[in-house]
Amino acid sequence: MNDGNYLFSIAGNIKPVDKPKFYKIAESRLNRLIKPKGSLGRLEEFAKDAVAITEKERPHLCNKFVCVFAGDHGVVEEGVSLFRQDVTVQMVRNFLSGGAAINTIADSVGANVIVADVGINADMGGIEAFPSSNFINGKVGKGTFNINKGPAMTETEAVQSLLKGIEIAKIVKEKGAEICATGDMGIGNTTSASAITCYYSKKAPELVCGRGTGVNTAVVKKKAEIIAKAIECNIKKNSGKTNGADKRTEAVRVLAGVGGFEIGGIAGFILGCAINRIPVVVDGFISTAGALIALNINPHVLDYMFAGHLSNERGHKTAVGLLGKKPVLDLSMRLGEGTGAVIAMKIIETALNMYNNMLTFDEAGVIASKLNL
Repeated sequence: MNDGNYLFSIAGNIKPVDKPKFYKIAESRLNRLIKPKGSLGRLEEFAKDAVAITEKERPHLCNKFVCVFAGDHGVVEEGVSLFRQDVTVQMVRNFLSGGAAINTIADSVGANVIVADVGINADMGGIEAFPSSNFINGKVGKGTFNINKGPAMTETEAVQSLLKGIEIAKIVKEKGAEICATGDMGIGNTTSASAITCYYSKKAPELVCGRGTGVNTAVVKKKAEIIAKAIECNIKKNSGKTNGADKRTEAVRVLAGVGGFEIGGIAGFILGCAINRIPVVVDGFISTAGALIALNINPHVLDYMFAGHLSNERGHKTAVGLLGKKPVLDLSMRLGEGTGAVIAMKIIETALNMYNNMLTFDEAGVIASKLNL
């Protein structure tokens, strides 16, 4: 069995969540808590989803992990970012030393930060200076190829990045993860995320491309032109090889044509969390592009997924719309790294604290409303 068949085989193990059964269990408790029925709004929805995903009547999601996937993009040589590619490895070192935004936010909500190198265009020399438990070497390649000149990677590499993500989800589960979040680091990756979103939404690139690191209008226009060319040359021209193939094969082809190693890693991680029945909170634009790949490999993955926040990056609303998920938060953020998803994890944990620890009408000696009965 080749790697592609192996990928599809293990991803095929993801089954839909039994919402009718477990929502009924959760609603029975929610409606007996000392509050008007439905008065805690979406917090009640989050609690129901957690019960259904874990298949536990009283779940606890206290052990939180965010996995930041890092990879470089060859398209940076086209001038699509304000930052040099070297910044990817520099930022990864900051993640590992604890000084980046994701570290401070994760600390504030009690989440563990794991960094995975799946495609940095450098060797992580001196990594022994950092806690090895926080770093995973899952390198598939040293950065992708320039999508303006050809496919980002081979289909074999695309499958490998997906399998690495699934493997990392298993590693995090073994560390005791009860809920996970996705994060990203990769200079140039908004171009790839825009391309994936354009392909699946069928929207013109100029309607999806944003400013990424803060580039000007001229660069946004250039990004749109590169994306249009890359979709045509790197995906559509190769479609004959998989004519009539299912969405799984198409997803691998899309990832190979215009994606990134870290986007493939994120997609695999989302699949892996679903395989292991771990709720996974998807971060912003880059992570949602990965979620779109995962969705097209097995649509049941949606049942295990929370959309963490609505990014301020232009194409994210379109990408989230393709998932059909309402984001937990909208804080006008667009940093990536998993920052929005980690904050959302705390909201979900709060919802479960309410669900598990609030008294029922009987316990509190309060007369229930007829609507709650």
